[in-house]
Amino acid sequence: MYLILFVLHDPDYLDELLAAWEAEGVRGVTVLFSTGLGRIRQKSAMRDDIPLMPSLEDFYEAPDDLSRTLFTTVQDHALVDALVTATRRVVGNLEDPDTGLLLVMPVLEAYGLQKGRPA
Repeated sequence: MYLILFVLHDPDYLDELLAAWEAEGVRGVTVLFSTGLGRIRQKSAMRDDIPLMPSLEDFYEAPDDLSRTLFTTVQDHALVDALVTATRRVVGNLEDPDTGLLLVMPVLEAYGLQKGRPA
């Protein structure tokens, strides 16, 4: 079993990417809002977008500005290869800037994956 973790830099690709993963046979994906060190460093510089009387909301990025981190587990390496290909088809060459970061890790043990959901 493998864990696939993908940090998608452009959230506009999210729906298309999820559809591509589902078409390859993925049954479930968890999606989280995320940001990286580069964006944090940029935001910690002098900001001119904060109003004179700010609220807490003014200090947080809008969800549209955040990356999406997707993760799922798959049973065999053939599906890993299919998901990598599908991801590249949607977002482009992962070696290019501002596309994303894809990691594949072996899973030694997993609990709670099979909850009786229909296929």
